Amino acid sequence: MSLDSVPKELRNLRACLLCSMVKTFDQFENDGCDNCEQLLGFRNNAAMIQECTSSSFDGVVSMVSPLDSWVAKWQRIRECVPGIYAISVSGRLPEHIIQELDEGRNVKYIPRDRRQAN
Repeated sequence: MSLDSVPKELRNLRACLLCSMVKTFDQFENDGCDNCEQLLGFRNNAAMIQECTSSSFDGVVSMVSPLDSWVAKWQRIRECVPGIYAISVSGRLPEHIIQELDEGRNVKYIPRDRRQAN
């Protein structure tokens, strides 16, 4: 696991609404999302980070070995890179981004908010 993806501080943490990776706002802005950068383009795009991440999430898990981890399977992050992930993320991606992912990239969005019905 690259230490670059681990949050450097406990303030300003946000979770990606697509994959649930947790980083600081600055890490998303400087490095993008390790899983979703090609789809969402967070790097140097503060507006997209605001729109597609949430500062409201419950719990975190550290995932080191995705294929060997039952937690990675349970959290639906087996295809993701090792890192820190939120257990549940409050909020949804904006409808226009969901539509673009579905129609333009053939990616089905599954909300990460366990408190809402999917």
